[in-house]
Amino acid sequence: MLPTSLAQIAVLTGGTLAAVPDPDTIVTGPVAFDSRLVVPGALFAALPGVHTDGHDHAEQAVTTGALAALTTRPVASTACIVVPDVLAALTVLARTMATDFTGTTIGITGSAGKTSTKDLLKHILATAGPTVATEGSFNNELGLPVTVLRTEPDTEFLVLEMGARGKGHIAHLASVAPPDIACCLPIGRAHLGEFGSRRAIAEAKREIVEDLPVTGTAVLCADDPLVLAMAQHTRAGVLTFGTEPGADVRATDIKLDDRGRPHFTFTHDGVSEAVQLAVHGEHHVTNALAAAAIALAAGLDLPAIAEALTTATIDSGGRMELLERADGTTVINDAFNAAPESVTAALNSLRPLAAGRPLLAVLGEMAELGDDGEAVHATTGVAVARSGVSRLVTIGGERARLLGEMAAQAGVTTVHADNREHAHRLIAGFLADLGQPAVVLVKGAHALGLEQLARALADPTPAA
Repeated sequence: MLPTSLAQIAVLTGGTLAAVPDPDTIVTGPVAFDSRLVVPGALFAALPGVHTDGHDHAEQAVTTGALAALTTRPVASTACIVVPDVLAALTVLARTMATDFTGTTIGITGSAGKTSTKDLLKHILATAGPTVATEGSFNNELGLPVTVLRTEPDTEFLVLEMGARGKGHIAHLASVAPPDIACCLPIGRAHLGEFGSRRAIAEAKREIVEDLPVTGTAVLCADDPLVLAMAQHTRAGVLTFGTEPGADVRATDIKLDDRGRPHFTFTHDGVSEAVQLAVHGEHHVTNALAAAAIALAAGLDLPAIAEALTTATIDSGGRMELLERADGTTVINDAFNAAPESVTAALNSLRPLAAGRPLLAVLGEMAELGDDGEAVHATTGVAVARSGVSRLVTIGGERARLLGEMAAQAGVTTVHADNREHAHRLIAGFLADLGQPAVVLVKGAHALGLEQLARALADPTPAA
C-alpha cells in the first residue's frame, strides 16, 4: 500500500478513529480480509462472510500485526477505523491510490484466458520493473481494490484482471483504477446464461476500452470480430494480436512439442522472434500474444518479450497444470473452471501430451450457459470422442449426463459419478484395468471443486 496514515484513511473513507493510539501511524502493508494472512503494517478489512463476520477476527488481526481494522462498528479496545460500509471504503481508498499511482495501469478482460494472460504478462513485466498483479482470478469488486492497495512506492506496473457478471461491472472496475492499457481477449460463451448472447457479453467487455485516454492503448484480439469491432468505441490507439494476417502482433508457424507446449514465430512491425512456451496447450498462443502485445504497449521491446515468454509460467492453479505420478501417469489439473471454448481447448491439447498413452477424462457440468446449455453439453460429448479420450467420467447434473451419453454413443466408455469420491474410485478403477500409464484430464465448473479431485488423483495413495 502506498504509505498513508490512519488519520488520512479515516478522512478519505469518511470514517472515525476508535481506540487508535496514534492517528499518524503509517500503513505500509497490504489490506487483508483474512486475519490469517495479516502481515505487520497491514490494514485489516472486517468484511461480512457467508460463515463468519470479519469483525469477530479484528482483534486477532491487530494482535498479529495489523495497525488497525476497517470496521462498521467499534470492536472492544481494538484500533479501528469505523466506516459505514467496509467494501465501499476499500473502493474509495483504491481509487485514491490508483490516482496517486505513477506507473502503468493495465486492465485485462475477455471470456476465457484472463488469468493465464495475466500470469504470463506479470512474468514479462517483472523483467522490466516491480509489478503488482491480481492474485488468481480475484477479479471482482473486492479483488480489484485489494490488488490496487498492494501497490508500493516503487511499483512500475499494475496488472488488473477484470471480470463481469453483467453490464456496468467492467465500467465500475475501470472507474476505480482507470487503465492506461486495456486488453480484451476473445468472447466466448462463458456466462451466456447471464448475458443472453455473445454480442451482449462483448458489449459488457467493451466497457474496458470505452473510457481509455487518447494517450492509452486498446489491445484487441484480431481473431474475434466482436472484439476487433471495439476499436470503433475507443479514442485510444489500437494494437491488435492474433493469427490473422492483419494482426499487428501475430503468431505463425505454430507447432506443439511432445509435451504439448507451443512453439511459434512472433512478429511485430516487420521484426520476428521464435518463441517456445513453457506452458501446455495450443490455446495459450492467444494468451501469450495478448501478453506480448500489452508488454509492447507498455514499452518493452520484442526480443526481451520473446525471451521472457520462454520461461513464463501460469502461477494460478487449475489451468493446464501437469501433475506427474511416479507410475508415469499424468494428471492434467484444468479444473479451475469450464466454459465450452476452454473445454474444447483442453481436449485438443491431449493428443500431443499422450505420447501413445491412453487418454481419460473427468468432465464436470458447465455452468451459466442458459438455454444453450443442453446443446453445448451434447456437442462437447461428441468432441470428447474426437479428442481420443477412451474412458470418461462425468460429474454434475443432467447436462453432465447428457455430455456422457453423447460421448458413449460415439464409442467412449462412460460412467457418471455421484460425487468427487465416486469419480476418484472410477478413475482409479479405469487406471487399474488399463495396467499402464495414462493421461487424465480433470475439468469442470468451479463450484464442483474438481481441483481437489485432480490433486487426489495425482497422489494414488489417499482418497479424494
